[in-house]
Amino acid sequence: MTNKNETNLQILSFDDIADLLVSEKITMVSPGELHGLVCGQMAGGSRLTNDLWLQMANDFLDIEQFAHEQSKVGLVGLYQQSLSQFESLDMSLDLLLPDDDDYELSQRVESLGLWVQGFLAGFGTQGRQADKKLSEDAREMLNDLGQIAQVGSVDLEEDEDSENNFFELSEYVRMGAVYIFTECNKPAAVPEQAEKPTLH
Repeated sequence: MTNKNETNLQILSFDDIADLLVSEKITMVSPGELHGLVCGQMAGGSRLTNDLWLQMANDFLDIEQFAHEQSKVGLVGLYQQSLSQFESLDMSLDLLLPDDDDYELSQRVESLGLWVQGFLAGFGTQGRQADKKLSEDAREMLNDLGQIAQVGSVDLEEDEDSENNFFELSEYVRMGAVYIFTECNKPAAVPEQAEKPTLH
């Protein structure tokens, strides 16, 4: 049984958004960076109508308009999917990163860095970095993400240790995004705050 948010949508993957961008002849933006942008905006407290989100996507992708209606449907689906995951009880946010079966580790590390760049750019549109109400933990998390965003294309050994390190880093980013979302999107009364993730 599909839930309300998935009735007309399948869960969109990195390759789905990559195909969408290719269909629009967009080659300079990573699917991960675009997803990071969406998540960063939401984490900062933004909620956009479909039209506003598509206009923002146009600006971010530096295009006049989308050539295919299916691209608009896909991007609206990505927005709804991201918000649904953030707001789910288990906060099951999935970072839009390349699949480990089809992409080399160095490509996945680079994509993670781009996801974080997008997240910080999206969060920055809300002007929350200078918000004095942000906790010290949240500020530290944003600083950590700023460091991770510097990760570029690197040659890495394709071994178990490297894979484990990448998994820990991506999980830290994922939980960090959820933590910041939780802090900046608090309802009037919150029984307890999400626990700040730690990087082992």
